[in-house]
Amino acid sequence: MPIVIQPYRPEHEPAVQEFNARLKNGGAESDLVFYRYAEPRWLPQVDYGHLYNEYFVALDNGVVRGGYALKHQPFSLPDGSVRSVGYYHHPLSEGIVNKSYAVVGSFLLKDAMNRTPLLYCLGMGGYDNPLPKMLIRLGWSHCAVPFYFKVVNPTRFLRQMYALRTSTTRRLLMDLGAITGGGWAALKTLEAVKKLRAPHAPKVAVEEVEEFGEWVDPLWQQSKDQYVTSAVRDCETLRLLYPASDKHLMRLRIRRGSEDIGLAVVGERRKDAKYGSMRVGSIVDCLASPDDSLAVIRAASDALKQSKMDLIVSNQSHSAWCRALENSGFMRAESNFIFAASKKLAALLEPFEQSKSRIHFTRADGDGLPRNF
Repeated sequence: MPIVIQPYRPEHEPAVQEFNARLKNGGAESDLVFYRYAEPRWLPQVDYGHLYNEYFVALDNGVVRGGYALKHQPFSLPDGSVRSVGYYHHPLSEGIVNKSYAVVGSFLLKDAMNRTPLLYCLGMGGYDNPLPKMLIRLGWSHCAVPFYFKVVNPTRFLRQMYALRTSTTRRLLMDLGAITGGGWAALKTLEAVKKLRAPHAPKVAVEEVEEFGEWVDPLWQQSKDQYVTSAVRDCETLRLLYPASDKHLMRLRIRRGSEDIGLAVVGERRKDAKYGSMRVGSIVDCLASPDDSLAVIRAASDALKQSKMDLIVSNQSHSAWCRALENSGFMRAESNFIFAASKKLAALLEPFEQSKSRIHFTRADGDGLPRNF
């Protein structure tokens, strides 16, 4: 019997558990597991919902051989329309551990494209991984979304940044920099130079809010047309993405005088071996006119500093937000956060090479929510 792809239903849950066990026993990484429950715990589909997740499984005579998730969300597009765009995420195939099922991955992607022709992927762990390679072969338009980091605690960074401590020489140099204070001085000097060269940003008022209110809607309306495309960030959407019940996130309202000029969502990343025991803060999401991006980035960065983060990170696609990060003392590093657009979506963004730096994507538009940001 050929493999068929169907919506994930409760009766499939035992087969998914068996699928996850085969991946684990086959040597797959521990986090490569499909969702235990058929009903999404985050953004479930409801009758009135325009923003929701749904899951699908690949069945081989009742045995699950793979699955994927599809997030549906309204986007503001270059022609002025607002249309639902699909985000293809968490695809898993038994081909990871058994080459007999190597074709399952392509079946999953083809199924998603048939269901939602306006489709994108974001994240994917870098160009060396199988999914971005497949997308490139299929002719999808793509680019890396820039990654930035800011060192708040240089000593802990030099001691704990295991992603950089990859050789004996590097470890010795970083330890020497931590012991002598030379590393601290170098990093702080570099940050100070960046800030001195930065344009002046008028003073703003920053308020942490429990949830986003109706003040967001005018801000969204004023900002959206300044981007080639962006996921809708109105009050209703932001309340779904960042409900008040999510206490691990801080929601910031940024004002200049009596005018709302921006918003940001920040939080502490979950632990990751490459960061050692550092506390790593993330600028998860943000919205403002590009002209006000510097004020918003500084407000978000200051909030994370006050929360005693050792390191702050962010992915931003729009050139204005990238400049704002650089002008706030952030440094750019190689990014493994890849954006890829299906042919039908890319056609709406033409010319893609010119448009890609004016698209507004943040970590929140990829696989970072609700906690992996």
